[in-house]
Amino acid sequence: MTDKRFEGTQSYIATEDLKVAVDAAVTLRRPLLVKGEPGTGKTVLAHEIAKAIDAPLIEWNVKSTTKAQQGLYEYDAVARLRDGQLGDERVHDISNYIKKGKLWEAFTSPELPVLLIDEIDKADIEFPNDLLQELDRMSFDVYETHERIEAKERPIVVITSNNEKELPDAFLRRCFFHYIKFPDRETMQAIIDVHFPGIQKALVTKAMEIFYELREVPGLKKKPSTSELLDWLKLLLNEDMPLDVLQDSNPNSAVPPLHGALLKNEQDVMLFERLAFMARRQS
Repeated sequence: MTDKRFEGTQSYIATEDLKVAVDAAVTLRRPLLVKGEPGTGKTVLAHEIAKAIDAPLIEWNVKSTTKAQQGLYEYDAVARLRDGQLGDERVHDISNYIKKGKLWEAFTSPELPVLLIDEIDKADIEFPNDLLQELDRMSFDVYETHERIEAKERPIVVITSNNEKELPDAFLRRCFFHYIKFPDRETMQAIIDVHFPGIQKALVTKAMEIFYELREVPGLKKKPSTSELLDWLKLLLNEDMPLDVLQDSNPNSAVPPLHGALLKNEQDVMLFERLAFMARRQS
């Protein structure tokens, strides 16, 4: 592992506490468990760490049906049986029916990789526990071929969670934890400057004012995230939206223009429209 400290990248603004967390996890060579609300850059972080240290990235996107064993390997006994019935010569070598998983790829990578285990809380509650031994030992056995797969060097592991499920204590003890807070206005300004260099300051100031006020509206089912603010700004620029249209927009009095980039379900749109209607009546 390089001695270079993680400083973020040109396209990823990392706060000081996030930089410290990444460096600590790399130093300890513990999995970095990253939590935070959707849109705070948890998944992108692994991509940026890999980019910053010039390492290959191996992604394991976890689904509700994902099992820990799939990260090690899968043995296709059905295919072997079928080939045996057809007289296929491949059947004599059982390794032809072993599919390598993402942990296998990470353990045997010729270069030290960054392994992303994305949205671990989507899987069954036993999933994290089932990975404990392999992540601790950095090795596992392939019973069908009687071989041991062992990492020469512990890969850098980034694990993300959206807090949909509580993770087991035994798993948490083995991780270095960091919660990515939603960006404050100063950090958000830096993020916008990266994505839209030279953007009109007055437009950004007003757009951010509307965005943060919208996030504070009580009862919102899904608060808009950083990525949605960036999408909204891109649309405002593309439509060449006059600044006075935004200046007339306020979460307490009207629905923002192109609000479909910010509000992503009908309940929130209806809530916003009701609040706007009540504000107009009061005025």
